[in-house]
Amino acid sequence: MDAVFSGLASGFQVALDPFNLFLVLGGCFAGTLIGALPGIGPINGVAILLPIAYGLGFPPESAIILLAGIYYGAEYGGRISSILLNVPGDAGAVMTTLDGNPMARNGEAGKALSLSAVASFVGGTFAVVLMSFFGPALASYAIHFSPSDYVALMVFAFASLASLVGSNPVKTLLAALMGLMLASIGIDANTGVARYTFGIPDLLAGIDFLVVVIGLFGMAELITLVEKQATGTLKTLKIDKSFVTLKDIAFVKWTILRGSVIGFFIGILPGTGASVASAVAYGAEKRSASDSSKFGEGDMRGLAAPEAANNAAAGGAMVPMLTLGIPGSGTTAILLGALMLFNVTPGPLMFEQRPEIAWGLIASMYIGNIALLIINLPLVGLFARMLTIPQQFLTPLIAVLAFIGVYSVVSNPHDLYMITLLGVFGWFLRKLQFSLAPVILGFVLGGLFEDNLRRALSISNGDYTILVESMNSVVLYALAVLVVVAPLVIARRRKKMRDEADHGETA
Repeated sequence: MDAVFSGLASGFQVALDPFNLFLVLGGCFAGTLIGALPGIGPINGVAILLPIAYGLGFPPESAIILLAGIYYGAEYGGRISSILLNVPGDAGAVMTTLDGNPMARNGEAGKALSLSAVASFVGGTFAVVLMSFFGPALASYAIHFSPSDYVALMVFAFASLASLVGSNPVKTLLAALMGLMLASIGIDANTGVARYTFGIPDLLAGIDFLVVVIGLFGMAELITLVEKQATGTLKTLKIDKSFVTLKDIAFVKWTILRGSVIGFFIGILPGTGASVASAVAYGAEKRSASDSSKFGEGDMRGLAAPEAANNAAAGGAMVPMLTLGIPGSGTTAILLGALMLFNVTPGPLMFEQRPEIAWGLIASMYIGNIALLIINLPLVGLFARMLTIPQQFLTPLIAVLAFIGVYSVVSNPHDLYMITLLGVFGWFLRKLQFSLAPVILGFVLGGLFEDNLRRALSISNGDYTILVESMNSVVLYALAVLVVVAPLVIARRRKKMRDEADHGETA
């Protein structure tokens, strides 16, 4: 414990250096703006600015502090477009749209933005505290998670989808199945066989996540706005000066804590990421709520849970990178590459050989979380006023952001046609009362599920019993069954109790 406190003390000396402090604040602010742009997200923001940090000759600790600030800032910023425009900034912000955007449409944009900032702050700080004191021990446990355990985790996540969003579990599972189908497009990594490409060369590499999320959310929202303008059914959104209150925070305090715990422990598992964490946290909160009927219509708990989990997972993903040299997410993989670019080898020895980098980074994350809360709360009113932009200007703005966001990252004209096609598909699903979040989650989880299933079967030479050999797998499968069966049993018992009560009254 003394080593931790002495390490943090030396880390704060590094992080509070005027130049590094400027980089923390600048990175957090730039990351917030990058995250607010639909589809760009933290991974692309860090990737774009890495060559700049290296080219300017920053010291290793300064460069990694800047990039980590952008990473954290982008996780915060992703909620802005999700809440205001119903367009997720990145994969982890998909769940934020479910209750965040309805709150904005109900005239509570300020409350939604400020509440999400507080939840993000708590989740992020919770993750950094646990990383400081228990990082190495947690990372050593996470590394023993085998491919078969990941398969079980994905099964649990899919089981959670049934009660995740919407009132119709069948439509939710169908939407997730559509996401799985989209994830299977492209060349099979094991056999080299082209799947569902229909002879189109641009589909051989599969469909990029950015294309799917911008198409299904951004373009579908655009088409919906155009349709409402054409039919004269477009409603003017109410703008108030609402702000989160202490009463609101007290109402969701346990929600934020549960989301933080779930997000952090899923985040430390390499390859899972904030999208899985936020989905599981939302599903867990909805199931534990005594009254879940308002979820999806602007419930504060439905906003606080995924936001806390999202940022806690971002911190959790740093644990295996720093302590074992194994990236926990796509963005931490780029941060790992940045360290190697500066001839720094992440892992257990880094805390002894390069403590100024390891502890300096951790200390900068404490400062970054506080800075992001201070930066974001005063800007809530400014962000909320985006909704006052007349719809005839907001519609082309969404279109420009969507096309620029996609083309700046993938640089392929074919993907511009794809987002338009997926936009029409998303609009059609909306007309049929399908939620689009399960499609995105099915797409994200599908790739993880297939990759780990292939690895597990390769290890066992095709023996499927490997999927139930470890205790981790058995526990996760049991939880998956419980998630599906428990709501049915509870609903049946409640119906029986109501019938008995009605029978007693008539008697």
